[in-house]
Amino acid sequence: MRGQPYGPSGGESPALDAVRLRRVNRWQAQGLGGELADLYVASRETSPLETYRAPGREDFLNRLTGDIRRPGFAMVIAETDGLVGCALGFPVRGDGLWWLGFDGALPRSIEQLTASGGVFAITDILVRPHPQDEHVARRLQERLLTDHQASLGATLVDRADRPTLTALRSWGWLDVGEIWRPVSTTLLRVLVLPVGERTTARLEGLAHDVRTRRPA
Repeated sequence: MRGQPYGPSGGESPALDAVRLRRVNRWQAQGLGGELADLYVASRETSPLETYRAPGREDFLNRLTGDIRRPGFAMVIAETDGLVGCALGFPVRGDGLWWLGFDGALPRSIEQLTASGGVFAITDILVRPHPQDEHVARRLQERLLTDHQASLGATLVDRADRPTLTALRSWGWLDVGEIWRPVSTTLLRVLVLPVGERTTARLEGLAHDVRTRRPA
């Protein structure tokens, strides 16, 4: 996995250029609940051979309701003639409570970025299946993090969800360990995404360590 800052890929198609990104507030997000749930179901379609099964529509809506209530909640949607993607999350508080349950010692660089208020947790990146879905997802995560002047993105993924883990790693996210959440029945993988050259440099040693011990 690469610890490089991300950005729009070259050679994007006219169809991709037609995708518009727009920020929505918590009240607008509530009004989009049904459409977002449909998007969630479409985005989680996997091969019949895939053993991992994502939580259902109602579970997603319950989680969305909880996220909307969090201080600093933010969402960016992608649309053409309809909703094609979204990314949502909230700022991680500087007191470090978000990291409780982390297995082992939290890397010092991440601890410092958290204390300075530079970490933003992305709880979902959803994109309707499309040949350009990776580029749309990267644009969404970039917009969400840069709008909040975040130095580091952070997200949690069920370790059984191999499609999502593979996608995030290919986009430059670093797998830094596991964390336990009471609401989950399994350990979750913790992934972080450095924003900009300065943060990437701070995590350079961490990125090397991750490459040598990254789980299969």
